Amino acid sequence: MARITVEDCIDKFTSRFELVLVASNRARKLYSGETPTVEIDNDKNTVIALREIAEETLSTEKLKNDLIEEYQTSTFNEDEEVNEIEDNSDESQSEKNHLESNELNIDETQQNDQDFNQPTDETSIETSQDNLKNSPDEDKVQNS
Repeated sequence: MARITVEDCIDKFTSRFELVLVASNRARKLYSGETPTVEIDNDKNTVIALREIAEETLSTEKLKNDLIEEYQTSTFNEDEEVNEIEDNSDESQSEKNHLESNELNIDETQQNDQDFNQPTDETSIETSQDNLKNSPDEDKVQNS
């Protein structure tokens, strides 16, 4: 084949966008060391990937599934890490809130204990009976 274009491969996929995604994914895999299924002919990886698609040496379903698996794996790991971070921050926040509420309860209890145990200023209130006890004997006789 002299040159390959997207037009030569468009009939294999429903949209150009899907074709470009699959071809670029295959080109990256070729770059990372996978063996091509067609002759290299001193072509770049993108041209080799398009030639593989045009000659159907790899099924379109396999190419689609490889693309999906690659994105699922990457996304899943990132989501998993984010969820772990969120879970840890939620747990630490709830523990912090729990400790703060316990400290507030302890402070309130200690304050109540201090208020209860604090001596109060006693003021003496004199009653008429107290007056009789403290008055001279003459007054007691007269009031009785």
